[in-house]
Amino acid sequence: MSENKINLVVPKDYNGKPIEVVLREGEAPVALDPKEPERVVISGTIDAPLRWLEKRVELINQKSTNIIVNRDKMGLALTIDETNYYQTGISGILQASKEMQEFGINTDKKWEPVKLSQFFKMHRAFFKDKSENMMLVSTLKNFKAKVNQDIERSKEENGSKTDNYSQVVDSSLPKSFKLNIPLFKGFACEEIEVEIYADVDGRDVSLSLVSAGANETIEEYKNKVIDEQIEAIKGVAPDIVIIEV
Repeated sequence: MSENKINLVVPKDYNGKPIEVVLREGEAPVALDPKEPERVVISGTIDAPLRWLEKRVELINQKSTNIIVNRDKMGLALTIDETNYYQTGISGILQASKEMQEFGINTDKKWEPVKLSQFFKMHRAFFKDKSENMMLVSTLKNFKAKVNQDIERSKEENGSKTDNYSQVVDSSLPKSFKLNIPLFKGFACEEIEVEIYADVDGRDVSLSLVSAGANETIEEYKNKVIDEQIEAIKGVAPDIVIIEV
């Protein structure tokens, strides 16, 4: 075994005591390749830009920052260091709640009567009137059979298909029912009135859920919430330019 002698002068600290020195043997670890900076892109609920600014506004140059407001898409987009390729972007969207999406209210979602009956039964908690929920579950469960039965009878009587389809639909379903669900993600529940629209094509029946009240409330909320966010941002960062598109 060979010996390597090392002459080492150990410096002393301010108190005159030698500083501890650790000698390690073996190969040094391979240095990692340098990485380019990464762009920070965060998407969240409508208040995401405000929440970011509340904690970090003192770290940014407000004069090189902007906020884009898009009311049609119900969103705000905060861009920090706007001329830098590696700029930071924080976007917030006013999103429909999970419950609204699952019910498919004011969308193109189509329900088979039996499946809608099962869905209502499992989501009874969102109904304002539990007895109304039970009645809907029972009516929808037998809805398609009743439609087909009445269609057969209408053909035998006078063959007036269109008029009798409408009569069957109108007589079998309630005019409307009430739900208590959040319209937007992260917001409190709202009471809305919902109607069931039926599309009968021969023996095929599909249902859709429509709420004019929910649509009106969403339009009112959209502008109200966005305006509240803009005013709050102005209070936190008054020098940030805010642009509507």
